Amino acid sequence: MSLTIPPRRHDGTAPEAISGAGLRHDAVRFGKACGMEPEIARPVVTVFRSRLRRDAETNGYAELAARMADRARAMPGFIDFKTFTAPDGERVSVIVFDTIAHQHAWRDDAEHRAAQQRGRDAFYSEYAISVCQELDRRSFQAEYTP
Repeated sequence: MSLTIPPRRHDGTAPEAISGAGLRHDAVRFGKACGMEPEIARPVVTVFRSRLRRDAETNGYAELAARMADRARAMPGFIDFKTFTAPDGERVSVIVFDTIAHQHAWRDDAEHRAAQQRGRDAFYSEYAISVCQELDRRSFQAEYTP
């Protein structure tokens, strides 16, 4: 899913686009004017790093993880949810919501809270969660020509 946020400079005007062969820079960087940054809705990225216990799969991890991914996707403000596994077994899930309020609604969802507790009890040997707001975004997409 693609996200487009109309970026603004601190003076309220739109920045010039930096473009070229598929390059896009949606500047959401801000200089501080009078010690304050402008109010702007910025996507909120949750990075969930974890390691599963050896018995996580037999304890029902896959089913509950799929249910929680589906539930997150149904929440207001949902943008993206992806999970990656490193060769050493560390897992990283990246979950993106459009605002901090929507991320908090997901964090505090009763079914999600119950799943979090089950994860501590039956699935994870360790985890760490970082919640961040997007300050800058760049992307590249090659133009395909056969």
